[in-house]
Amino acid sequence: MDTGLFYEPRPNGVERLPTALQMFHTTPRLMRADHWHAQVEVNYVVRGWAHYHMAGHEARFEAGDFALFWGGQPHRLDDASEDLVYAGGHLPLVHFFRLRLPADVQARLMQGATLLSNATDAADPVNFERWVNYARSGDPMKASLAVDELLLRIERLRFSPYRLLPETGPVSDDGGLDQHTSPIVVRICDFIADNFREEIDSVDIAVAADIHPKYAMTVFKKSTGMTLNDYINLMRLSYAQALLMRDETSVLAVAMDSGFGSLSAFNKAFRKISGTSPSDFRREVRGRPIVADGGYN
Repeated sequence: MDTGLFYEPRPNGVERLPTALQMFHTTPRLMRADHWHAQVEVNYVVRGWAHYHMAGHEARFEAGDFALFWGGQPHRLDDASEDLVYAGGHLPLVHFFRLRLPADVQARLMQGATLLSNATDAADPVNFERWVNYARSGDPMKASLAVDELLLRIERLRFSPYRLLPETGPVSDDGGLDQHTSPIVVRICDFIADNFREEIDSVDIAVAADIHPKYAMTVFKKSTGMTLNDYINLMRLSYAQALLMRDETSVLAVAMDSGFGSLSAFNKAFRKISGTSPSDFRREVRGRPIVADGGYN
């Protein structure tokens, strides 16, 4: 693939809008650096192949492969065929937790695993193209149908052969989500999505979800592998990442606008996920060629 142009986020891209459902059908650009976003990513390779560097493992997707992974783990598309075309979407956790997946699969995904299946057929490229068109139509009914149909397609993966990468031993099933806890997690995610740039804590979240704060923390940790504070910070860091990549505002202004109470807290959280400081990250990405709209999104 031509490496003369690299991925750059758009103002309304997946990092800047971590709570939005986004669908794509495109030829993506390679990435020079990892990125992350607070959605589960769905990839279907229409043509060619793609190679990802994930947090802790490598993954290669071939034509006809269906893949699912948690975008909150730093990852990058670092190699691909010249003819690569892929389709898919970025699912906010409010949608992901509507899925009826096996508990071990859900747990492994949230811990950074990649689900990969080649049990696809000729209907998949047609369906993905329709879902993208529906999601981008501006018609709320069509957008809702696109989400529902995509979720059903993902759920069908459990009835076909699939792999979890890296291929380690199975994760113990500690109960996973059930019909009682899933709506609670969705309510928690909804509240955080609407308020992550504000000063919020477990009490605020619990009140919004109509549960006890301790129960809110327990259910969320069991379901996602993250603490409430981890998830709030991830949402803020996803938003901040996009500001650093594109905007000219100071690092301090980015920290404040993203919901961090201090520059030191922002620097510590950013270095934890990226391995570098916000300033160094900005210098690195500003050295990349700018890509016109229409690249990976």
